Amino acid sequence: MRTNELGELTAFVAVAEERSFRRAAARLNLTSSTLSHSLRSLEERLGVRLLNRTTRTVSPTAAGLALLEKIAPAFTTIAEAVEDVNAFRQHPHGRLRINSSRIAYQMVLEPMFQDFCRNFPDITLEISLNDSFVDIIKEGFDVGIRLRSHIPQDMNVVRITQDLTAAVYGSPDYFHRFPLPQTPQDLQQHLCIGRREIASGNLYRWEFVKDGKHVAIPVHGPLVLDTVDMMTDIALQGIGLVYAPDSEKNRQHVAAGRLIRVLADWSPTVPGFCLYFSGHRQMPAALKALISAIRVDKRVVAELM
Repeated sequence: MRTNELGELTAFVAVAEERSFRRAAARLNLTSSTLSHSLRSLEERLGVRLLNRTTRTVSPTAAGLALLEKIAPAFTTIAEAVEDVNAFRQHPHGRLRINSSRIAYQMVLEPMFQDFCRNFPDITLEISLNDSFVDIIKEGFDVGIRLRSHIPQDMNVVRITQDLTAAVYGSPDYFHRFPLPQTPQDLQQHLCIGRREIASGNLYRWEFVKDGKHVAIPVHGPLVLDTVDMMTDIALQGIGLVYAPDSEKNRQHVAAGRLIRVLADWSPTVPGFCLYFSGHRQMPAALKALISAIRVDKRVVAELM
């Protein structure tokens, strides 16, 4: 088999599996035009159409499906063999495409960049931030980072943060104008920065728990935002109250007197962030390195190795 033939077949497998030239191009680190040229050359050489193309979709023809069924396992075996060799390198090598929520990026990824890039210079992290649900397999990502409750059941999951505690914050300027809330119900008399739920699109009700009693309060205010960092910035300006994680950054704001935390005895705790990836893929060395860099419990990682 000539080198260009192997390249053409590699392009075909990627496009047929991803059902998208864009995602296949990201997977192979090539341009969409290069893939399109390879597919045309392969079809011309074989004398048969392998893919049905429209402006929105790409799907294998009957001939394409037959070819994919025969050769895809071989390409998987080759990829696994190459990845096994990677384990012998002094430094793990590769590219990881990561999809993360913005707050997970701030709490988990951003703090570890300096050490990770220094310790793993041959790994490239390609990061996309999105607070809405993303099908990481369909969109061509290697790994996602979300709250455990937002992760599909068929994924491999590694917990990477402790449980998260939700808190309500406001600025000193805000509380010069409004009284401190004593109960969650008092929030209905306050200006609260809203956000929408990822799954339903409904305005999120602020949740509280105390002595086994759970309440969900509908709040209202001048703004509805979709990221926690934007909400916190607005709270720092004294525009309204924010419902956000009890993070290190927010604790620093409180210690410096820039924010005041209220209703602390009503704060609920939820399972923290997890890293997840397809249960049908071998774990590449680059992903093992990432997990090792941000893990909470080393025993969890050991089980996956």
